Amino acid sequence: MIIDFARPTTPAEMDVDLCIVGAGPAGITLARSFAGSAMTVCLLESGGLDGEPDSQALCRGVSTGLALDPAACRVRTFGGAGNAWGGGCIPLDPADLTQRDWVPHSGWPLSFDALAPYYERALDHCGIGQHRLAPGTFATPPARTPPGFDPDLLVNRTFILSPVFFGEVGREALGQAPNITVLLHANALELETDDTARTVRAARIGTLDGRRGRVHARTWVLACGGIENARLLLLSDAVAPRGLGNDRDLVGRYFMDHPSGSLGRIDGGVPDPLCRPYDRSGGQGATPAFPELGVSPVAARRHRMLAARVRPLAVEAEVPPGLHALRRLRAALHEPSCDEALEGQMKALATESGDMPASPGIGGLALGVAAGLGDVARAVGRRLAGKRVVPTGHVDVVGFFEQAPNRDSRITLDDRVDALGQRCVRVDWQVTPLDWHTWRTTATLAGNALARACGGRFQRVDWLEPDSNATPRLHGTSHHMGTTRMSDDPSTGVVDTDGKVHGVDNLYVAGSSVFPAGGWAFPTFTIVAMSLRLAEHLQRRPDALARAGAGHAAATMPTPAHRPAASPVPPDPIPARTAVPAPGGPSSAPAQ
Repeated sequence: MIIDFARPTTPAEMDVDLCIVGAGPAGITLARSFAGSAMTVCLLESGGLDGEPDSQALCRGVSTGLALDPAACRVRTFGGAGNAWGGGCIPLDPADLTQRDWVPHSGWPLSFDALAPYYERALDHCGIGQHRLAPGTFATPPARTPPGFDPDLLVNRTFILSPVFFGEVGREALGQAPNITVLLHANALELETDDTARTVRAARIGTLDGRRGRVHARTWVLACGGIENARLLLLSDAVAPRGLGNDRDLVGRYFMDHPSGSLGRIDGGVPDPLCRPYDRSGGQGATPAFPELGVSPVAARRHRMLAARVRPLAVEAEVPPGLHALRRLRAALHEPSCDEALEGQMKALATESGDMPASPGIGGLALGVAAGLGDVARAVGRRLAGKRVVPTGHVDVVGFFEQAPNRDSRITLDDRVDALGQRCVRVDWQVTPLDWHTWRTTATLAGNALARACGGRFQRVDWLEPDSNATPRLHGTSHHMGTTRMSDDPSTGVVDTDGKVHGVDNLYVAGSSVFPAGGWAFPTFTIVAMSLRLAEHLQRRPDALARAGAGHAAATMPTPAHRPAASPVPPDPIPARTAVPAPGGPSSAPAQ
């Protein structure tokens, strides 16, 4: 059942077996694993079913390191970032999980073989069950065969494009589950513990219009993202002054993303055969396969660098006026998809820009197309000949990078507060000399290899020159990792191998915040696999989920499995919506 906590008819207290905080890919996957079970489950979501500026504004914060706007890189709505992801699914490479002696704090306490069964189950959750998994890749050949490179230098991996949007899938699956209650607009304000801070008893929740309440549960899972997981632990400081699970000052540290940016350009040669396999077009079926080019583990070890991938992007020469008008007309007639609408709201909120320039309107755009029919005809002719509709001017070599786990890159709390009176997040995104070494080495190795493959000339960007003191011209990719890192040693991690917070008996963390190292792989597929692994662990521990009885408040919110007879007004359920048809190609967001 999906209900809105902001409605006055929704009771303010709830008592369940399991409470999950955050309805993104991790939280929805975890909740779905309990659908139809004997356990009562509450899934808390800060936002509503659709994007809302006021809820999104709660993501605002401060950035003090490498530029990262906390409001522009997260989605505060049911489905979370799973409503705006690009759909790219690929497993981590075994090398990403091993300890590398040149990468401090690297290595997972899990092997690829330990994760493989959960990757296999994640295939169906991501709607790509027809594909066969392989270490660090998929066995499915891409529609266009990429060029070959020295395997000791660069390797082509294959990723699959998922048609799943987690918010749409979650509405149907969870809305119909008799033992699960989804609470919308229920912001978790603080986790309340016993007087030893070893057991979480309840969560204080609230809405933007002032409603307050509590959820009581036996077991808790935080699944609200790499930034917000750390923030909620730090905010829960009534008994533990440094924040819950933060006895060793590790919560929020080791923050990582996958920084991305241009490494240089290739001029001359014959660029189209090089770029075309990587351009995300021509995919076959509802779950197409595409190649992604990465630095090989052999080269990474030889050069003592981090994992990296590169993408050669064909940059068009000048677009003819008629074709430019046609593109604008098509964009004006296109109805934004769910993720595009959310992305637009996020950008508008983050930039708070003034009025947009006036559009010429559909009629004006149509006149522009009519005046440039010759340009359109030539473009059609090029496409029929198997060429790009606009000739390639040059190739932009774009890099995407693993980051070194860095204790000084961290999430903390700022003195400013949000509309709920909660301290805002402060992001101090830092890089290390190993990061710089990786960027420069990748540019040289990959840039020159790609130029040789097409007969062109590679020029590295100025800011990567050894004597440059420039600020890195990189941006984040909303892959927030590491802030509650996993380790069986409490002195080096916030959670153990099962995701349980060290020192807290009934609190777990799901999502990429537990990643000790990131590799270069898009993280969502691994997030789903790890959530399935956590669900299995919890299902095997009936003692952890068993009702504590007298230790919890008697006032409860009614659910189909647990409804007090004295409730004067039952909550109004929000009907589940049928999931949208799977799109046939990539969304507007980058694959991740």
